[in-house]
Amino acid sequence: MFTGIVEEIGIIKGFTKRTNGADIIVECQKVLKDTAIGDSIAINGCCQTVVALGENTFTANVSDETLRISTLGNFKLGDKVNLERALTPISRMGGHIVQGHVDCTGKFLRFEKLTDFYNLTFEIPDYESKYLVYKGSVAVNGVSLTIAKLNKNIFQVAVIPHTFENTTLHELKTGDNVNIETDILGKYVEKFMSVNDNKSKLNEDFLKENGFI
Repeated sequence: MFTGIVEEIGIIKGFTKRTNGADIIVECQKVLKDTAIGDSIAINGCCQTVVALGENTFTANVSDETLRISTLGNFKLGDKVNLERALTPISRMGGHIVQGHVDCTGKFLRFEKLTDFYNLTFEIPDYESKYLVYKGSVAVNGVSLTIAKLNKNIFQVAVIPHTFENTTLHELKTGDNVNIETDILGKYVEKFMSVNDNKSKLNEDFLKENGFI
């Protein structure tokens, strides 16, 4: 589990496609502290297992499914990536619950520089838009963000200078693909409401009465 608070920007130093999946080597420093083989590190929001450690690198084996559903299969040598170690019980949870299980890829549309903030706009597939909520949380390339504007499958986030400058968000160009993980809470609500809908007390009326929607 992760929080979406990026710890470090790493650099892709190796990408080797295998018969099944691929091996990715990432150069970094901070996230290697106390990291052991078998630990989890999120690369652009994708939870990956460390299978080898170097002096200033770690290696991850990426499955075919991850290559298919995320942007990891498009990595090139020298690409910069957001890195975050898995949450520990004593860590402060500064963002939101991020599993590191990418739901889809989205497209970066544009950014607007304001006096102190940046507005970034993204588009995601229609079938994922039902999990987006105004003022709700979303992870973009592993960065925990709050939805400031929402119009069907297009959403905008307001990013503070620290987040913009200390993640790869400042590297985005119009048309770039990004990894999207929607808020897990919305998925659970959908599941509860769809199973035994007639028998369950958890329905739309219940959520309205208790201020959830």
